[in-house]
Amino acid sequence: MLKARSRAGLTQDAVAERRGTTRSAISRLEFAGKRAPSLATLKRYAMAVGCELQVRLLPHKATGSH
Repeated sequence: MLKARSRAGLTQDAVAERRGTTRSAISRLEFAGKRAPSLATLKRYAMAVGCELQVRLLPHKATGSH
């Protein structure tokens, strides 16, 4: 998330304003650690920094075990 925000040239304050939240909420989201944000939250963040959220399930490459 930090890379996306940096590429967009935005501060946490700017993202917060676009999302209608606080800078501290953006900080908590960016440094969530073990707390997984919801997909809806990630989608709103992606939109605020000019990105598209993609969730993909990709098969493992064949290694002989599952």
